Amino acid sequence: MHFNKAERAKYGFIATLAIAITIPFLTDSMFILNLLVLMLIFIIFASAWNLLAYSGQGSLGHAAFFGIGAYASTIIAAKSGITPFVTIFLGAAVAAFIGILIGLTCVRLKEWFLAMVTFGFAIIVQTLTVSILAPITGGWDGMASGRLLSPSIPGYQLIEYYAVLAITIASIAAIWYIMKSRIGLAFLAIRENELEARAAGIDPVRYRLLAFALSAYLAGVAGALQIHHIGYLTPELYGVENSFWPVTYVILGGLGTLSGPVIGTVVLTVIWEMLKATGITFGRYVIVGIILILAIIFLPRGLVSLPEQVQEWRKRHKKKE
Repeated sequence: MHFNKAERAKYGFIATLAIAITIPFLTDSMFILNLLVLMLIFIIFASAWNLLAYSGQGSLGHAAFFGIGAYASTIIAAKSGITPFVTIFLGAAVAAFIGILIGLTCVRLKEWFLAMVTFGFAIIVQTLTVSILAPITGGWDGMASGRLLSPSIPGYQLIEYYAVLAITIASIAAIWYIMKSRIGLAFLAIRENELEARAAGIDPVRYRLLAFALSAYLAGVAGALQIHHIGYLTPELYGVENSFWPVTYVILGGLGTLSGPVIGTVVLTVIWEMLKATGITFGRYVIVGIILILAIIFLPRGLVSLPEQVQEWRKRHKKKE
């Protein structure tokens, strides 16, 4: 039985959703449940970066918005007493506002020039966090962050998992809607040919700024979710690793696709944890690097294109026979 691309996407989504809903009932391991929560959070983060790339922009400093959302949410929750389930979105709004300010200054830059600016911005934000803002942020020592749910609530881990899953699904659904809307078409037109987009009446600066704001908002949601899940916040959140992981996930899964960030995050997280279980330390980075190189060479469109590649290989194989 052969399925077309739309059918594969539909049944793949249904299967993934079914697995995500049922998997907590298949294990009583808190380690696995915690890993699943973090995986869902990084799916949001990777999807946020992918949305920016969908508009033809690049970022090597998305950890800045990840961290700003986390710090803003934590501080708002601590000062106001509002539940983290609300401050997550308020903190993300602060990240989006900062994203707009950054976008206003450099949104006219080409992809990798913009990427270097965002990389520098992440370093600046981390420096400010541990210096001038240290009385508020706790400097390098960090600060406690209110948990999403109190550990005193029976089954709080399971409730928290499904809450994060719901936010992840809502985030992906919002991105799908954006991609299919006129805004998404404008993003795509700008990415493919800016001159033709201008000729069609599309303002590249306006739409790139919008993409930057939306991406920063979702990155802020992811950062706030992670910190309220862990319960403690440090400036290491702005680290280079947190800027490069979403890039890695998206490239492996499939750049510019809705399912690419999901597939890339799940596959690479599983591989990473399996390597960690074997006791491999620095070698993990080498192995992941080799996997990425092979994926770029043999699957330039990412793992999402694997079914099509297999079908093409079968067709060529049958012709030879």
